[in-house]
Amino acid sequence: MRWTPGGPSDDLEDRRGERAGPGRGVGGGSGIRIGIGGIAVLFVLSMLTGQNFLALLGPLLGDGGTGYDNGSEAPAARPASPADDQMVQFVSFVLDDAQDVWTKLLPATGHEYRHAKLVLFTDTVRSGCGFAESAMGPFYCPADEKVYVDLGFYQELRRRFGAPGDFAQAYVLAHEIGHHVQQIMGISTKVHQLQQTNPDQANPLSVRLELQADCLAGVW
Repeated sequence: MRWTPGGPSDDLEDRRGERAGPGRGVGGGSGIRIGIGGIAVLFVLSMLTGQNFLALLGPLLGDGGTGYDNGSEAPAARPASPADDQMVQFVSFVLDDAQDVWTKLLPATGHEYRHAKLVLFTDTVRSGCGFAESAMGPFYCPADEKVYVDLGFYQELRRRFGAPGDFAQAYVLAHEIGHHVQQIMGISTKVHQLQQTNPDQANPLSVRLELQADCLAGVW
């Protein structure tokens, strides 16, 4: 597959440069900075490329691995860089292409695909799932059916690990769209119900959900 630069996707929300106030982390807890989904993404990238992307967990987890306290202020947002323009065009292409694929394929399962939105942000953002910071890595929020990405995550992959071509960046976004497909099909809801009724299986079920999102990324 080759991509050519084009305009931003109609499903893109560019919130770079906006400042989100303090709040609770995604999921409503004290806010582990990178969850099992982010770890799964880094693990699969490591397996596929032979590079140790898991080394990113050190700086992402930080001191004690917690997010901001509820009473603390979020850091001032860094200004959006013109150098990000090409990456914006790239993620727009991947987003549209992945959603075009699922629009064609999903009806065969008895479900109509509805487009997710991709939110680009800088440092911090408020989502339908709560307050989030870029150190959490890219994530999907089922409450508002949006994918949230700080382009600094992609820059870190490229700068620190020389991720080959555009594969790593495309895979990360396709994985999050995979979570959106799970949401549409009702899989996420069923898994969360199972986690509530079987709390001892909560982590294994989360792992299976992430592996399936990887599979759905592979379909694209």
